Amino acid sequence: MLLTNFEKKVYYACKRIPHGRVSTYAELARAIGCKGGARAVGNALNRNPFHSVPCHRVVCSNRRVGGYAHGKKAKEKILRREGVEIEKGKVVNFGKILKKL
Repeated sequence: MLLTNFEKKVYYACKRIPHGRVSTYAELARAIGCKGGARAVGNALNRNPFHSVPCHRVVCSNRRVGGYAHGKKAKEKILRREGVEIEKGKVVNFGKILKKL
């Protein structure tokens, strides 16, 4: 499988989000030097071929859970299993569990 340099950067940065924490698409983009690249980060994560890359831990800046290749409900289920509280499709205690990269 051939990955672009951008995808490699996104996946590496995403792997730095610990269990029970979340980051945002915009924060990931900023961390890899692609300010304004939140949508591109989301697209790269949607193509994530690696189980070791916890793309489910990346959410929208407005606290919404956002998309997931296996569906939003699956993403919410995984996040809840990791201890992330979600109400009405939004992350609760967002400021406390947000991981700056």
